Amino acid sequence: MTADRLAGCEVTFLPADPPRQGRFALYEPVPARGSAPRGSVADLPDQLEVAVPAANGARRRKVPARLLTVAEAAVALRDVPAASTGGASTGGASTGGASTSASAWSAVLVAGLVLVARGRLVPSVSATGTDEWRAGPLDPHDERLLADLAAAFPPAAYAAALPGRSPIRLPTPAALVHAAWDALADTLPRSAAAPVVTGSPLFSGREAQPAGHLRSWLLDASRGIEGGATVALRVELDGDEDELGNEGGAGHTDVGEDQLGNEGGGGGADGGAGAARVATAVLELTSRVEPSLVVDAADLFGSPAAVLARFGADAETDLLLALRRGARVWPPLEELLHQRAPASLALDEALLDDLLGRVPAELAAAGIEVRWPADLLAGGLALQATVAEQPGKVDEAGFSLADLVEFRWQATLDGELLSPEEIDQLAEAKRGLVRLRGRWVAADPDLLAILQERRTRRLTAGEALGALLAGTVQVDGQSVPVVGEGRVADLAGMLDRLHDGTGDGQTISAPAGLAAELRPYQERGVAWLAAMVGSGIGGCLADDMGLGKTIQVISLHLHRRSEQAGPTLVVCPTTLLANWEREVRRFAPDVPVRRYHGAGRNLDDLAPDELVVSSYGVARLDREALGAAGFGLVVADEAQHAKNPASETARALRAIKAGARVALTGTPVENRLSDLWAILDWTTPGLLGPLERFTRTVATPVERYRDPVATERLARTVRPFILRRRKTDPGIAPDLPPRTVTDVPVPLTSEQVTLYEAEVREALAKIRSKKGFERQGLVLRLLTVLKQICNHPAHYLHQAGPLPGRSGKFAALEELLGVIVAEGDQTLVFSQFVECLALVEARLADIGVPTLFLHGKVPAKRRASMVDEFQAGAVPVFLLSLKSAGVGLNLTGATHVVHVDRWWNPAVEDQATDRAHRIGQDRPVQVHRLIAEGTLEDRIAELIEKKRSLAEAVVGGGEAWIAALSDDDLAALVELGRP
Repeated sequence: MTADRLAGCEVTFLPADPPRQGRFALYEPVPARGSAPRGSVADLPDQLEVAVPAANGARRRKVPARLLTVAEAAVALRDVPAASTGGASTGGASTGGASTSASAWSAVLVAGLVLVARGRLVPSVSATGTDEWRAGPLDPHDERLLADLAAAFPPAAYAAALPGRSPIRLPTPAALVHAAWDALADTLPRSAAAPVVTGSPLFSGREAQPAGHLRSWLLDASRGIEGGATVALRVELDGDEDELGNEGGAGHTDVGEDQLGNEGGGGGADGGAGAARVATAVLELTSRVEPSLVVDAADLFGSPAAVLARFGADAETDLLLALRRGARVWPPLEELLHQRAPASLALDEALLDDLLGRVPAELAAAGIEVRWPADLLAGGLALQATVAEQPGKVDEAGFSLADLVEFRWQATLDGELLSPEEIDQLAEAKRGLVRLRGRWVAADPDLLAILQERRTRRLTAGEALGALLAGTVQVDGQSVPVVGEGRVADLAGMLDRLHDGTGDGQTISAPAGLAAELRPYQERGVAWLAAMVGSGIGGCLADDMGLGKTIQVISLHLHRRSEQAGPTLVVCPTTLLANWEREVRRFAPDVPVRRYHGAGRNLDDLAPDELVVSSYGVARLDREALGAAGFGLVVADEAQHAKNPASETARALRAIKAGARVALTGTPVENRLSDLWAILDWTTPGLLGPLERFTRTVATPVERYRDPVATERLARTVRPFILRRRKTDPGIAPDLPPRTVTDVPVPLTSEQVTLYEAEVREALAKIRSKKGFERQGLVLRLLTVLKQICNHPAHYLHQAGPLPGRSGKFAALEELLGVIVAEGDQTLVFSQFVECLALVEARLADIGVPTLFLHGKVPAKRRASMVDEFQAGAVPVFLLSLKSAGVGLNLTGATHVVHVDRWWNPAVEDQATDRAHRIGQDRPVQVHRLIAEGTLEDRIAELIEKKRSLAEAVVGGGEAWIAALSDDDLAALVELGRP
């Protein structure tokens, strides 16, 4: 039964014995007098007798109905919206097509489900002598809710006539609501497997079981649960230190040496023979009617009549029954049953030890709560981790992140460190209650276990630094505060000051030899890099593309040259080698620069202030030679190329030894947080710990569950090591002109529609039957071919033509470029598919638009000449492969950027756009994204923004993440809709 079948139906409940056999009835509304019959509103095979108004009062009438079990009704009614009319309604339509009676019963079921989830259900015996569960006990809030629900009931919600001929009787709304709650309580705990688990079908099986022999016992039990008072033991700890012993946690004193007499003891009102009292358990009662009213048992019967009334007429019986049940699980309570007026129980060390163990949970199940002093439970005692250099290991050789530091446990009381002697006392405690500094302190058993172990761990300075910056360390799933001592603490403090802008030397003016003027944010960037590199810990400069990361590194090299810090190695993609060499010669003309690339490459006669530029491919081949050259600094440009820590590229970078490492990237998080781990584990080894642990404790909680605590902890750890500036940040690039992004919706041609629907239909049928890597491969193939179809049928079919009239995108691109070229402006056209750009090139040639086409097979020298030609204004349209030309190029001659297809990764798209929108651009830039209407391109924006928010939350998107979608979600994403 689905919620849409409720439309036009009224709903009521028919109680039964046992309650779980009750049924919800969906019935056809009775038309008002003088109205025409509505006709059947649904397939209603059953009959229901309801009361309807008549001239002389009321009469019975049978109407079509459908009977639902409690479980079926819970599903059908759970999502019915609240009624738009109040309790005076007589039925009829409500919000969303459901009747007001359906809305009323939906509210009842939701409230009942909450009751059961809170454990508000008690075993009982039905009127016919079978086992049943009932909803209860109801606290004052529950009683008020029941009354409010009943008051809002429309007549149709309780219109089923009770058996009997005359007069016609109806159930009261309150009784019907409670009966429905009982039916839920009697249904939900039962399942086919429950009797197997419990060993008995009684109160667990679905079939009714005889339970009459339990009626008396359950009556006593329910009186204790649902009576007018609840019972508790309030523990009052004695404060006389001379009475306390020195053995065990509860008997520790501040200074004394006397020991308790014996270990057990009966603990009566006088304390028991031979046992020293250390605490008292006072009996107290709490009114169920008014939970804030609490009275000691000894004072109850001397209280005013108005107070006694709040505890009910059976308060004494409630107390005795609770004590009788409690004595079965903890025999010392038997002593209270022998007292004329049960009031309190003296506790020696052994009895107090019981109450610090499992006994409270067992007493709670019997209806007796154990309450401890509020200041004790406030828990002033806590663990604290401390990291510091190992004794005897401090020397003048400097501080390395690979150095080992000590990790030791300390304990604090109300935030103040305990002395070694006090820690010894805690570590030797055998119980969870200790007396320290004149007060009782509750010590968690796990805390005592750690202190008793007394082990000092070793970890790298990088790991210690990460823990200090996060402020906590994870121990068995719990966050423990961590503090530092010595140089590791000084380093953490320096990083904090650099991050929040309060440190010294926040700017460095243009160094000698720099043939350029640094912007203020660039001066701050150079100062930050100098501080990080000077401390030997490295970092990641993650400025937006176009903000001048290259000139900041060149300035850093010049600054370090004055300090004789050694040569610098820059490793970058092959496409950027010429750009780096050109920029060094332009901005630092007196710095020797060498391109270490090609057949004749060598490192002979390397100057101490030389800057060497090499590629990732050469770094893989020549890791040993580069590692032995003695570089003072290694810079990885476009560091996302080494985001896979297991790749040959990443291993090669790690093998190149240097005094410090700097990563340059505009996308520190592309798809997963493992990208960030790979970059920072290269610049600052050990900071985020091993990859397996990082994935388990950080990446999974953040990416999968959006855990705010894990996200904030990671952000606190990594922010000091990442300098992230965006063009939109205040004061960063005030002279940069605005950028406008426009999505251009384009229709599919009939040929594209046919191809698209056929691919979706066939691919989804295959995907639903596959799992694992095979399914992932099919999903990624589907995404690729759908984007090809959206681009042009010839792209999908791998044809050379014909091209006109077959693609909505190509028609829109022709029209757009026609306007731009006519206005004398230049355009960058990006696609992730070289084949698609080849088709665009052919089509634009047909209509007389000159183009340049840069892709992965274009030689480096030709790339440079193409950039110069475009920047000189010789060609209006530059076709660019997203992968080969999305980074590193300065193409400020363009004022328009067109994305023919979506990469699904916002960071990659932004980088490509930044070829035109960067420092040096003095005109507004317009970005046009072609979107095929009704396709997956039309639905992907929201998912892209979610990936963007992940990166911004941590440091502040590939397609493999789409393969993780469920079959239904994937179908909703790719199936063709109608615009």
